[in-house]
Amino acid sequence: MSADSDAEAAAERKTKQIPQWKQEEVDELVGTIESYESIGVVAIAGIPSRQLQDMRRELYGTAELRVSRNTLLTRALEEVEEGMGDLTGFVSGQVGLIGTDDNPFGLFKQLEASKTPAPINAGEVAPNDIVIPEGDTGVDPGPFVGELQQVGADARIQEGSIQVMSDSTVLEAGEEVSADLANVLSELGIEPKEVGLDLRGVVSDGVLFEPEELAIDVDEYRADIETAAARGRNLSINAEYPTAATAGTMLSTAAAEARTLAIEAAIGSPDVAEDLVARADSRLRALAAAIDDEEALPEELRGTAPEPAGDAEPEADATEDEEAQADDQTDDAEAEPDDTDDDGDDGGAALGEMF
Repeated sequence: MSADSDAEAAAERKTKQIPQWKQEEVDELVGTIESYESIGVVAIAGIPSRQLQDMRRELYGTAELRVSRNTLLTRALEEVEEGMGDLTGFVSGQVGLIGTDDNPFGLFKQLEASKTPAPINAGEVAPNDIVIPEGDTGVDPGPFVGELQQVGADARIQEGSIQVMSDSTVLEAGEEVSADLANVLSELGIEPKEVGLDLRGVVSDGVLFEPEELAIDVDEYRADIETAAARGRNLSINAEYPTAATAGTMLSTAAAEARTLAIEAAIGSPDVAEDLVARADSRLRALAAAIDDEEALPEELRGTAPEPAGDAEPEADATEDEEAQADDQTDDAEAEPDDTDDDGDDGGAALGEMF
């Protein structure tokens, strides 16, 4: 007989060994498991029945919680493929199955956010260090100060009340809570534990996730991903390695560099003709602004030169003197023809005398 046949025979015998109502329960559990994308095992120990019902209502619409006997939960997980058998190792103590179409990270975050503070009872193990904080307890002087001191708190009567003088660690994580400490914490209203569904493991797409793998800072993780993506993009661009995400940027950069090269090298291309003309015009106007003689400039460039800075009166006086000298020279020049005519007459008389 083959191994497959042996497995089928064993499964058949196993099915026949349980009552009908149990098989129906298993079938329902299998249907629940197969109807969700992610299936997890959660611990429900220490959660009062009423509070557990409240949690069920809070999960409605996003997740479903099923509680049954551990043997039936195990049987249902083993009957489903896609790695659900890996969850059987977490089925111990008071547990339940939870199904959701959310991813394991979203499920873990939802369950952690739904936890609420709760008092701790005598005999329970402290989930973390229990600290009685510094400050006024609000309790009138009396025997309670001795109870505080007995459990290890730095307490005394001061200003008409019992006060804790400094933060006092009265129990370390993993230690058992005594009856005296439970009474003191109850009196102070300190709730050192959280009550909620503790996710032990979850399977999604055949992959098993445990709580330590799901407890991540989403904001920090998102920032790391964004930083990595930006660095990858920069590497692609700087290494000139085109990808679908960087090809557009690289083409734009190349086009801009080619345009700059064409302008600097004064390459006559239709794409940069306007830029070359604008650049030449700008240089021409800068040169015109450096020329003092307006007469030397074309009419359209006159007035380009900047106004003289500072006190301009001395220059104006000098200009007036130059104009006056020019007028005098003009007057002298206009008088010269008369002298020339006189000189001409004298020359003619002299020639007559010679003959």
